[in-house]
Amino acid sequence: MSARNQKASNEQGSGDASSKSNPEALESSIVETVADPKRRRLLVRSAAAVGGLGGAALVLPMLGSMSPSARAKAAGAPVEADISKLTPGQMITVEWRGKPVWIVNRTEETLGRLATETAKLSDPDSLEEQQPTYTQNPVRSIKPEYLVVVGLCTHLGCSPTYRPEIAPPDLGDQWDGGFFCPCHGSKFDMAGRVYSGVPAPTNLEIPPYRYIDDATIIVGEDSGVAA
Repeated sequence: MSARNQKASNEQGSGDASSKSNPEALESSIVETVADPKRRRLLVRSAAAVGGLGGAALVLPMLGSMSPSARAKAAGAPVEADISKLTPGQMITVEWRGKPVWIVNRTEETLGRLATETAKLSDPDSLEEQQPTYTQNPVRSIKPEYLVVVGLCTHLGCSPTYRPEIAPPDLGDQWDGGFFCPCHGSKFDMAGRVYSGVPAPTNLEIPPYRYIDDATIIVGEDSGVAA
């Protein structure tokens, strides 16, 4: 090898070594590469593809973790409620279509008042379409003792409180038990019928429902309704 060729070879090797040992030179090389439009588009597309795969990897396990019953509830499927341990005067809540549904076991005394204390009510005969036809009766239910009602005030959608006591000091002598909405003062009796002169315009909604047997109610389904 001639002296000239040997010198060129030494200079090239020295340049490569200095690039590896010099971070600024390495950074300059990367910038020049990214500055190329074609290479830049390729890098962006590659990064987007990797990001999409990462997002899918996170979402799929999350969806898989939802049980079939949870997915059914989210879609508004019927909900089963066990009322076997519900004693007179008690109330339980189940969720249907994202709404609270109350199931109340009404006492004989409560049922007696529903038939007589109607003068204070705005729609005592349930003429507004807030219930299935099979619950358009004075007690607004299939079986008189069990009320099934959506627990949302028909004024602005607040959730009333269950107040079964008679004539408490804060609600007055005319209160025979029912549901009171503390947001704006709407009142409903133990059949979910709205009082006159309150913000709520209509009775509480009765959802479609049916009995599987004496101890089980299906909320959200009314095919083959039987008392």
